[in-house]
Amino acid sequence: MDRAFAIICLGITLIAVLALALLLASILIAGFPGLSWSFIERYASRIPEQAGIKAPLFGSIWVASICAIVALPVGVATAVYLEEFAAKNRFTNFLRINISNLAGVPSIVYGILGLTLFVRMFGLFGPIQNPAFEIGGETFAIYYDSTGEPLRVPVTSRNETPSLTTGSIGYIQDVLDGPDGELIFTNNWVPIPLTIVNVDTEFTPAYGVISAIDVVEPIDYEIQKPWYYVQFPFGQTVLAGGLTLMLVVLPVVIISSQEALRSVPRSLRAGSMAMGATRLQTVFRVTLPASIPMIMTGAILAMSRAIGEAAPILVLGVALFITDVPQSLMDAFTVLPMQIYNWTSRPQEEFRALAATGIIVLLVVLLAFNAIAVLIRQKFSRPLQ
Repeated sequence: MDRAFAIICLGITLIAVLALALLLASILIAGFPGLSWSFIERYASRIPEQAGIKAPLFGSIWVASICAIVALPVGVATAVYLEEFAAKNRFTNFLRINISNLAGVPSIVYGILGLTLFVRMFGLFGPIQNPAFEIGGETFAIYYDSTGEPLRVPVTSRNETPSLTTGSIGYIQDVLDGPDGELIFTNNWVPIPLTIVNVDTEFTPAYGVISAIDVVEPIDYEIQKPWYYVQFPFGQTVLAGGLTLMLVVLPVVIISSQEALRSVPRSLRAGSMAMGATRLQTVFRVTLPASIPMIMTGAILAMSRAIGEAAPILVLGVALFITDVPQSLMDAFTVLPMQIYNWTSRPQEEFRALAATGIIVLLVVLLAFNAIAVLIRQKFSRPLQ
């Protein structure tokens, strides 16, 4: 009976491994021919031959990094408090039960919570299209001159309409001609004096020339966002996406950290305190270092789940077509699972091959984050003696 049970378990394991191997083999066969450095450097496109994955790749790295930076310290600190410092009473038992229950909640529910809490902030600050508060950044009013080129005019807030006259200074973007005939937008804005002409006056279209009827109100407003720029509410930004994924993985991090702390022998704690160490010193010099390997194992599983999540990001309402790499926490973004979902929903077979190539890139990113966690685990692990 023992031998038969072992054979059955081995057979089930081999079936699971074989299914995984077939899945990976099919993805590699379909996606590996399209894997190239140009595929990494290009942005999304409606033409399969010109489509790339640069924007969702960097979006996933940004979101996963924010998730890890916030979820790991908060989760480990919560586990340390519940296991080492909190009294054993009904309240702490209630917390433990609810944390365990939250680990089984579908991720789309966390997406709805993130949409309400981080994207809209319960509607307390007004619509997300026009942030109520902004910290950092420089605001510009956007106009178009007679040639159709956008012009920036500095203002103090989105509600200000500048008074433009002939001689006022605006800023026009320096655009270069690419080798293949495409325009290269340098994002380098150079000053140019403006010329305001009357409505009935005939003039030749030129840079910096604006009709008087077009300066009554700006077309739009734009914020130049440094890395420290923050707006309230957050909107569909990198920060909102990272914090939403933090909600998804936080219960997993807490539970795995609790189990890691429980695995440390009580004799180590007793020996430390017998030599005169306080409870705080025992936690940070004995208990926590001894539990780092298991904590990092739980962190690896949590980050693996976060990188592959698409449902909570989809609920946030992020755009599927992004042609910019995030430069700050308040920039728009998309992630690899969303881009893969977009390609697989297309009827063309070329997009399905792109989706397979995107899955390979997603697996590489996942393995890279896991490798970093493994290195940290190996560096901080030490014998319990």
